[in-house]
Amino acid sequence: MTSFPSSPGPIGIFDSGYGGLTILHGIRQLLPEYDFIYLGDNARAPYGSRSFEVVYQFTRQAVLKLFSMGCHLVILGCNTASAKALRTIQTRDLPNIAPERRVLGIIRPTAEIIGNLTTSRHVGLLATEGTVASESYNMEIAKFFPDIKVSGVACPLWAAIVENNEADSPGADYFVKKRIDQLMRKDPDIDCIILGCTHYPLLMPKIVKYAPQGARIVSQGEYVANSLQEYLARHKDIDDNCTKGGTCRYLTTENADKFKDSAMIFLHEKVNVSHVELE
Repeated sequence: MTSFPSSPGPIGIFDSGYGGLTILHGIRQLLPEYDFIYLGDNARAPYGSRSFEVVYQFTRQAVLKLFSMGCHLVILGCNTASAKALRTIQTRDLPNIAPERRVLGIIRPTAEIIGNLTTSRHVGLLATEGTVASESYNMEIAKFFPDIKVSGVACPLWAAIVENNEADSPGADYFVKKRIDQLMRKDPDIDCIILGCTHYPLLMPKIVKYAPQGARIVSQGEYVANSLQEYLARHKDIDDNCTKGGTCRYLTTENADKFKDSAMIFLHEKVNVSHVELE
């Protein structure tokens, strides 16, 4: 069994790129006293169109890196990783590698509350190709609310629009409208739309503009943060192993200066970033 530091450490937040910063922001708003490490595998992003096996291997490498840096709890702040890698890591890896540590995803917290947000029981999903194809949202929501119908549409260019700081451009209008129209043609009864990629909240003004009037737009940060707070309250053994100094470190597999510039789009503040290798 691999040996990891046993003393308490920060909570790890992992994403393939920058979108997980929206998850981190939501969590820090609610739990500012905790220490965090954010790890972005920006050099190998995006994960959305990669195979299940590749996403699993990359995510596993990141989780082990965060464990080696003292994290007892890691949040996969990435829908693709949550959809394609989480279950395998939880069932195959943790029991053998680190049975006392935990890895959580961001799909379940949204699935748990969606029944309270829809009246028609018809829910739309806008996400990456990989997340839609995995049907992870469909399966998770069915566990809690079997009466809800979920329809998904992949939005392959949305993350790139955000990362290139084009969220306010006319081109963004075209692609946002195109995918929302496609979703509503699939199921005109949708009254609640899940943003199943952590980049998409930065397109919120345009999503609201083209979504049906009165439709509920569900951004994940708030719900993931609430779910994490409840989880830590229920699992004192995990909470006791999370340090509370109010700090946050940022790591990237890409160029650190490039990460600093791009992170500004998501956080609107300067951050100190270090380069790290995953293997």
